[in-house]
Amino acid sequence: MSISATQVKELRELTGAGMMDCKAALAETGGDMEAAVDWLRKKGIAKADKKAGRTAAEGLIGIDGGFREAAVVEVNSETDFVARNEAFQDLVRNVAKVALAFGPATDAVANASYPGSDKSVADTIKDAIGTIGENMSFRRAAKLSVQHGAVATYVHNSVADGLGKIGVLVAVETTGNEEAARAFGRQVAMHVAATNPISLSVDQVDPAAVERERAIFSEQARQSGKPENVIEKMIEGRLRKFYEEVVLMKQAFVMNPDVTVEKALKDAEKEIGAPAAITGYVRFALGEGIQKEATDFAAEVAAAVKG
Repeated sequence: MSISATQVKELRELTGAGMMDCKAALAETGGDMEAAVDWLRKKGIAKADKKAGRTAAEGLIGIDGGFREAAVVEVNSETDFVARNEAFQDLVRNVAKVALAFGPATDAVANASYPGSDKSVADTIKDAIGTIGENMSFRRAAKLSVQHGAVATYVHNSVADGLGKIGVLVAVETTGNEEAARAFGRQVAMHVAATNPISLSVDQVDPAAVERERAIFSEQARQSGKPENVIEKMIEGRLRKFYEEVVLMKQAFVMNPDVTVEKALKDAEKEIGAPAAITGYVRFALGEGIQKEATDFAAEVAAAVKG
């Protein structure tokens, strides 16, 4: 019998399985939707390993936390479609909860028990590949905590509470008002999401990156033909500009570009009521650094229907 695109779409929405799997299930069961669901449940996990070679560069960033600690994770899938799947969203939420308890090491989180299960996070994700129908992977985790103060969080392009495309943590250490510290920290987290600094402070910038920039600036300055002492001043000036662009504390604050983040923190201490320090930040952007395969989704649907 002929299987329609509408039937494939309906079965995918019911099960979260891949399109080709849905078409195969409908073909095997004569188009019986309920029987096709059962067929996928029986076959799904057995197919998990076959899907493991496909590129997983979509998915979700998940955040979980309390007042003085928070964790962020990245769980990848093949398509953005899966990010809207409630089962996948629940999976990412639970992985974030595990990261809060067992992080920051990614391996420790992967090997920890998944909530309400006797299986590990890694094994649970492998099982979910068969159920949801796409290759998935738990890519990384991070965690920040403070002894006093707050760890603020921010999720950009949010699809649900604590889930989105970019996740940021910012740790503000202070003995002052924790609510005020958290409010300021959230502003900084939004700033980090927008500017993607490479380090918290100048002394934390990778020396290799500094030398690379210095070499470029030096070559450019020497082309001016100016004396060596002038060239050195030009290089130092360019390096200061470089730090202002990439170092968090030196950047112009997105919320008020007239001041740096460093100055904004000093100003915020009045509201916080005590000295405060940003002791760390983490920024996860979904799929950054993953080589993505170009796909034609319309062609994929047509191929699934035509066989």
